[in-house]
Amino acid sequence: MPEPAKSAPKKGSKKAVTKTAAKGGKKKRKTRRESYAIYVYKVLKQVHPDTGISSKAMSIMNSFVNDIFERIAAEASRLAHYNKRSTITSREIQTAVRLLLPGSCWRGKLHPPECLPSTSM
Repeated sequence: MPEPAKSAPKKGSKKAVTKTAAKGGKKKRKTRRESYAIYVYKVLKQVHPDTGISSKAMSIMNSFVNDIFERIAAEASRLAHYNKRSTITSREIQTAVRLLLPGSCWRGKLHPPECLPSTSM
């Protein structure tokens, strides 16, 4: 019995070929890092125009914003799940903020010592 002929690979099924840049070739493109730094800086300048911020402090602020965002998203997701909803609406976000932040913070009356979330979770 003759062997079946091997078919050529179909169009588009080839593996991607990676080329290495030779000396004097194109430089490697920087990878993009998402950060809240520009927004933190803009708010800082609105509140205290003559004040700067160090890169380490900016890194801490970025971590803080990410942490709060994740906590609110997780709580809102939990609330939607409890109420058998598949969509997180502004109502779930508002309730999550009320549950996570002390009263004076979510009402807009900011007093820094009371507004920081507790570290025990």
